[in-house]
Amino acid sequence: MDLYRRVRLACHQQGMSSREAARQFGISRDTVAKMLAYSAPPGYRRTAEVRRPKLNGFTGIIDSILEADRQVHRKQRHTAKRIFERLRDEYGFQGGYTTIKDYVRSHRRTHKEVFVPLSHAPGHGQADFGEAQVIIGGVQQKAHFFVLDLPHSDACYVRAYPRAVSEAWLDGHNHAFAFFGAVPQSVVYDNDRCLVARIMPDGRRKRTDTFSGFLSHYLIRDRYGRPGKGNDKGKVEGMVGYMRRTFMVPIPSFASFAAFNDYLEEACIKRQSDILPGHKTSIRDRLQTDLASMQGLPATRFDACHKQAGRVTSLSLVRYKGNDYSVPVAYGHHEVWIRGYVEEVVIGCGGEIIARHERSYDQGDMVFNPLHYLPLIERKIASLDQAAPLDGWKLPEELHKLRRLLEARMGKAGKREYVQVLRLLDTTGMDTLAAAVRDALRLGAIGYDAIKHLLLCRIEQRPARLDLDLYPYLPKATVGTTSASSYMCLMGAAS
Repeated sequence: MDLYRRVRLACHQQGMSSREAARQFGISRDTVAKMLAYSAPPGYRRTAEVRRPKLNGFTGIIDSILEADRQVHRKQRHTAKRIFERLRDEYGFQGGYTTIKDYVRSHRRTHKEVFVPLSHAPGHGQADFGEAQVIIGGVQQKAHFFVLDLPHSDACYVRAYPRAVSEAWLDGHNHAFAFFGAVPQSVVYDNDRCLVARIMPDGRRKRTDTFSGFLSHYLIRDRYGRPGKGNDKGKVEGMVGYMRRTFMVPIPSFASFAAFNDYLEEACIKRQSDILPGHKTSIRDRLQTDLASMQGLPATRFDACHKQAGRVTSLSLVRYKGNDYSVPVAYGHHEVWIRGYVEEVVIGCGGEIIARHERSYDQGDMVFNPLHYLPLIERKIASLDQAAPLDGWKLPEELHKLRRLLEARMGKAGKREYVQVLRLLDTTGMDTLAAAVRDALRLGAIGYDAIKHLLLCRIEQRPARLDLDLYPYLPKATVGTTSASSYMCLMGAAS
């Protein structure tokens, strides 16, 4: 620029000729002419379009490859090198790799999508799921975390689950609404199959029955982005990435999902004090405007579960989502209803709940409650040692000792009496039963009737003793006594 200035001063103000300026400043007369024509260097200007004669006839092929890539996962799209290899091997291209690379770069630059900046009215939300690696209970696994974002204020709520199933979607909303104390007027979703059963030809969404019930309960207007277009709900998409980078790096480690979710909720609360770029007030202050435009909470939460019908098998099992759960043997071959929650599976028959189990997210798992099978094992006592529902059942040492004594004294009948003792768990806790068995062992009363009696003593907080006078309503056994004179007749017969 300094040389530019000196040449222009010499020629325009001092009257120096172009020939003299070229000689004095050591530049060509063409350069002097350019300096006199432009007040600043104009830069290189191409006057003719770049000619790539070796590409003639191949540009259409390249365009079709790049267009087809738009429908493929981004990690399996063609690179410029791969396109060059295909043109060379399949179509006989004779040019170089650089020619292909330059054309592909130019094509991708001119075909990138352009977006419209959006404004967000208060009282509306966006929801999505993300994934991250976490350590729960010492086991590294993939966690799926639900995010509800309020784009106007940038406030958010995050909750993690073992799977991104429909129950997790509904449970995440329940907790988010409770966290904010209000319900958005509308929420933008993607087309997740947990929510949308089918996209109709006219663009309408056919919702799943469970999700339709959820929307009706909270009176939310649902809106959806275009399939495969995450930018239609860019706020929550960005929030998913922010949460993963900020609160899940390094890999978080917690004893349970409940502890992890407590940590995430606390992180959401702390973040509300931030003042984001482009704003003069904190997220918490702007959240008040959002809340003022949102709906109040209904009287009850939505029952966040997946419902289906089932039938009990001959093994007293009910199948749900690829796993089998036990029910009491009295309900074998009955029709039942199943409710799958995030953390448990509830099974009922008619208007009665007959079983509750912790939910398993494995495949082909069999979840047993040993108490469900004890009535059947009592009748089929030979199955006691091989009963799968009893495998791994952790019992107190007192009960193991009781079984050894009963079997040693009574054989097969002792096994049956042992199962009768276990069936007392239907009405009492394991600790109470173990204490009653401990009392029986101390007193030397090895039997079901004695243990049941001592258990009643503990429940009624009476002294642990075998005194039937305390329970006059129980049947009493009368044992006749024999005097020594009764045996005299035997001596007489012997003489």
